[in-house]
Amino acid sequence: MGFASLASAQAPTGYYNSANGLTGANLKTALSTIITNGHQDKGYSGLWTGYKTTDIDKNYENDGSILDIYSENPTSTDPYKYTPGTNQCGTYSVEGNCYNREHIVPQSLFNEAAPMVSDIHFIRATDGKVNGMRSNYPFGKVGTATFTSKNGSKLGNSTSSGYSGTVFEPIDEFKGDVARMIFYFVTRYQSKLSTFTTGNMLGSSTYPGLQTWELNVLLAWHNQDPVSQAEINRNNASYAYQGNRNPFIDNPTYVDSIWGSQQPTTDTQAPTTATGLAVSGTTTNSISLSWSASTDNVGVTSYNVYMNGSLKTTVSSTSATISGLSASTTYSFYVVAKDAAGNPSANSSTVSGTTTGTVTPPTNCVSETFETIPTVSSSSYSTRTWTNGGITWTATDARTDQTISTKAITVRDGSLTSSSSANGIGSLTVTTQLKFTGTSGTFNVLVNGVSVGTIPYSTTSTTTTISNINISENVTVSLVNSSTSNRVALDNLSWTCYGGTSRMASSTPTLATENTPLQISQNPISNQEIFVKGDTASIQKAEIYNLQGKLMQTINQPFKNSRNSIKIKNLEQGVYILKLGVSTLKFIVK
Repeated sequence: MGFASLASAQAPTGYYNSANGLTGANLKTALSTIITNGHQDKGYSGLWTGYKTTDIDKNYENDGSILDIYSENPTSTDPYKYTPGTNQCGTYSVEGNCYNREHIVPQSLFNEAAPMVSDIHFIRATDGKVNGMRSNYPFGKVGTATFTSKNGSKLGNSTSSGYSGTVFEPIDEFKGDVARMIFYFVTRYQSKLSTFTTGNMLGSSTYPGLQTWELNVLLAWHNQDPVSQAEINRNNASYAYQGNRNPFIDNPTYVDSIWGSQQPTTDTQAPTTATGLAVSGTTTNSISLSWSASTDNVGVTSYNVYMNGSLKTTVSSTSATISGLSASTTYSFYVVAKDAAGNPSANSSTVSGTTTGTVTPPTNCVSETFETIPTVSSSSYSTRTWTNGGITWTATDARTDQTISTKAITVRDGSLTSSSSANGIGSLTVTTQLKFTGTSGTFNVLVNGVSVGTIPYSTTSTTTTISNINISENVTVSLVNSSTSNRVALDNLSWTCYGGTSRMASSTPTLATENTPLQISQNPISNQEIFVKGDTASIQKAEIYNLQGKLMQTINQPFKNSRNSIKIKNLEQGVYILKLGVSTLKFIVK
């Protein structure tokens, strides 16, 4: 079906008949059934194909470029534009580098699971840099912006009533678009909401499906920015691609029928008590805390942190750092969760923390005990994502039902990767244990994509430290299983802050490990071919990872047809790691 015919297409006759005469939660449930039927999951990579019809600019410049809500200037020339299929990527540094796939409802909230992760109705083609800055923050009204995109989209502190954390605000032209995409999500997936993380935006019950403060924001945006022809075009194209529709674009009055005239009843239910409160780090003048998230019938909006019985700070995340303390002093803490209606939970258990003295050994920058890992379908292997102590962790091909001390993450043909952490890394410590059957092996430890050593594992629980890593820049750490079948539990992972001479300065990127016997001779690579210098005769397998430690490709007998080059398949623009035996090489795809 061509785009011209799509532009005039509408919902099939009778598509919404089963919703006739309904309001409130009943209408929402009826619409959920309608838009679930016919939905065809085309896969995450299929989005690139879908965007060639769904996200094309036919309404502003009308030039066939990508219509990006984070860069489109509706009244003037766009700051940059993207050609469909040729500017897509996973790596970027500034605005205008490339476009990628922006989940308007962050995929971390639903553990990157299907079919949500590839549902084109709420996943837009947007500039990679702006997408990265938006991160997984909810949408709201920004007070003071800490980042502003070239079309005026903003990140900053919330001035929306009921929420004081960080929010992202698109320009007025697309506020209604965002609202209707989120309304679609909480309707299509209402039966799964109780298993998702709220992200300070979603509700945990089918109705209303959103936290009160976020619902109020989105209702206002829906009313101030009515459905546009661009939205209608995209809805029709998405229906042709995926087989279901966004009912709030077809019938905008559904919004008021569900959430406007049928407002939620007064919320009197308090959140559950926060659990797992622990001290995650100390310095001479600060103590860091982390805890497991509370749950609520509508949604938790904040946590009050009490020190020595008095309110010390209020945060929206499940971690906090209390500063301005005295050295060598013990303090007690507990946490109270609150929802948008102001209902407080019971006090959490109390923990004590002691600041260090004026002269201290290196302190832990990161300490992960895996107590907050998601445990849905714990014995199955999938991508697991969680946040603890300010670090977001991603474990691929992982299960959560095995233990070493208490909880642990078990990785099979995958990796464990942190988000970026400040203050560098001195030494890293982790406990490992081989589970079920298999043979002893190692995890390759990558810091900012470069190997810094290996961690052994066997059937015996073993704690290993890699000393003198000494990298001073912001660091992302990945532990990559060298086996594709051994199931290995990881527990009590920590690293100390950088405190010495750095072996890798950020201004001089390293394209290979130290003393590596092999080198990449042409970098960036071209034509999906990697040229390698050195003795490749003994190399039986090549593995390619992205910088998050995810295995992208495995090539057996990589030098079978050529002694010095490897043919790879369809890698997008970005930076990757090539593992050849003991050599770990960084390369760039332009």
